[in-house]
Amino acid sequence: MTEQIPDKLYFKIGEVAKITGVKPHVLRYWESEFKVVRPIKSKSNQRLYRKKDVEAILKIKNMLYNERYTIAGAKRRLKQNVSGRGRQLDLGLGRQATQSFLDKVANELEGILEVVEEQDQ
Repeated sequence: MTEQIPDKLYFKIGEVAKITGVKPHVLRYWESEFKVVRPIKSKSNQRLYRKKDVEAILKIKNMLYNERYTIAGAKRRLKQNVSGRGRQLDLGLGRQATQSFLDKVANELEGILEVVEEQDQ
């Protein structure tokens, strides 16, 4: 995502459309589909997006347009990222090498825990 988000508190829907390259009617549709996009409404009922909304829109756009996720798939992925479940650690290694690395880290942590427990006694 190379889009630069200006440093301001709120963005109108036209500004968000320009920043993200997503048409306003699509933004309104995504609001109904994705819980992470929740602009507030002004007294005049105008949508005001926060920076985190714009960032979420850019993630959604990338998943749908570049990574070719379906709406349902993008929802699942966003939900996993929020909940932490299903998140994968990408170390640039294969699955087996990653598991080996994580096993080594776990062993090191167990050793540290033993040392701490011995000092407490």
